[in-house]
Amino acid sequence: MTSIIHSLSPITLIGGGKVGSGDLTLALSLAPLCVAADGGANVALAAGIELAAAIGDFDSLDAEVRAQIPVARQHHIAEQNSTDFDKCLRHIEAPVVLAVGFSGDRVDHQMAALHTLVVRADRPCVILGEHEVMFVCPREITLPTMAGDVVSLFPMKGLAGTSTGLEWPIDGLLLSPGERVGTSNRALGPVILTMPEAGMLCFVPRRMLAEVIAALSALPTHAKWPARAR
Repeated sequence: MTSIIHSLSPITLIGGGKVGSGDLTLALSLAPLCVAADGGANVALAAGIELAAAIGDFDSLDAEVRAQIPVARQHHIAEQNSTDFDKCLRHIEAPVVLAVGFSGDRVDHQMAALHTLVVRADRPCVILGEHEVMFVCPREITLPTMAGDVVSLFPMKGLAGTSTGLEWPIDGLLLSPGERVGTSNRALGPVILTMPEAGMLCFVPRRMLAEVIAALSALPTHAKWPARAR
C-alpha cells in the first residue's frame, strides 16, 4: 500500500469530532507534523495549524477551507467502504499516529474509530480522549503506570492475554465482547501486558499520553502486529 505521508516521528491526525481545550496544543507538542482526516481540516485551519496533508472523501470538508489547502496536499479517496480515519491510517507511515477529534462526540463515530484501531493494528495509533488515551495492545507492552491508575481492557474479539502488575490479573481469563471485559482494573505499579492476537483495546489515564507514545514508538519488531490481509 502506497503511503501518502511518511515520517520518522509521530504524526498528529485531526478528525472532525470534539476537540477539547488544550488537545491540539498537547498533541502538536508531541507530534508536530499534522494531517487532517476530511473535516478535521476545518478544525486545523480554524486553529491556524498548517497541514502536511488532508485525506478523505471530503464530504465534511468546507469548500472555503479546502480552497486554502494546496492542491498537492489534498488526497481525495472517494471509496465509501471505509471511514476517513481508516483511509488516513492505511496511508500514513509513522512510528505512532496521535489521533485527536475521534472521541467524545457521536458515540457511533467513536465506536467506528475503535474498530479502525483494531483493523489497522499494524499502524500504531493512540486516540486522545478527555480523560484517557486509547490504543490497541501490541504483542507485549510495558506501561509505566502508578499504583491506583485505572487500566481498562476491552476486547473486540475473544482473547486470553497475560498481565503483570494489575490488581486483578487477566491470566487464564478469556475476555470477549458480550461475555467478560476488563473495565476499571487497577495498576499496582508498572504493568506488562501480552496478547496472542490483535484486538484488545487498552485505556489508561490521559496524563500517560507521552509515555504511551514512547512505548509504542520503541516496540521491537516481534512485538508489532503484521498488516491484516484485506
